[in-house]
Formats: sequence, structure tokens, C-alpha cells
Amino acid sequence: MADQREQRARGARGTGKRSGSSSRSSPVRGPAGAARRAGRRLEGLTGHQVEGVSAVQRDENGWRVSVDVLEVPRIPDTTSLLATYEVELDPDGKLLQYRRVRRYRRGSADD
Repeated sequence: MADQREQRARGARGTGKRSGSSSRSSPVRGPAGAARRAGRRLEGLTGHQVEGVSAVQRDENGWRVSVDVLEVPRIPDTTSLLATYEVELDPDGKLLQYRRVRRYRRGSADD
């Protein structure tokens, strides 16, 4: 897993893109852009691999995105622990705040 993070970090440096927050952020363009931006910001801060996005909502302060991440990888994969984080971005895609709202085992159904 650390190797994967290292490869992603090298790939981002090699293309001139930054994985963290930038002082020259361009405005987020639509829900897909908000989802990508939130995933990159959260992965950069927590180091947890993003598994997907389960919700995107536009509000008066920008965007609220629910990002699902792999927190504890295990073998077999069905016993891995995942978490959902709520990420808030301003209209320019800068991170305002994030918080973990749920932790669960892969493959478990919602109540």
C-alpha cells in the first residue's frame, strides 16, 4: 500500500500536477469535478486509498462530497475496513473541512 502511494506521488510530480491543495485552484466544474477534487484532497491528507464517491451535493458554501476510502486492508478483501468521509469544499475546490461519518466492513449491507 505504501508503494502504491509512492507511485501515485511520483506520478503526480512527474506530470507537474500537485495532489495537495493549491493556492491557484480553479473553480470546480460540476459534480464530477467536485468528486475528483474531494477525493484527491482527502487522499492527500489521510493517505487512505479512495474507493469511490457515494454522494455529491451542491450547497451555498460550495460542495459536500461523501468519499469512501479503504482504511484497513485485510486478507481476504471482504474483511477490509472502509470508511465514508464527508468532505466540504468551497466553490474553488479548496478544502474547508472533512470528517469520518461511517466505518464499515467491505461487503456489509446498510441497516
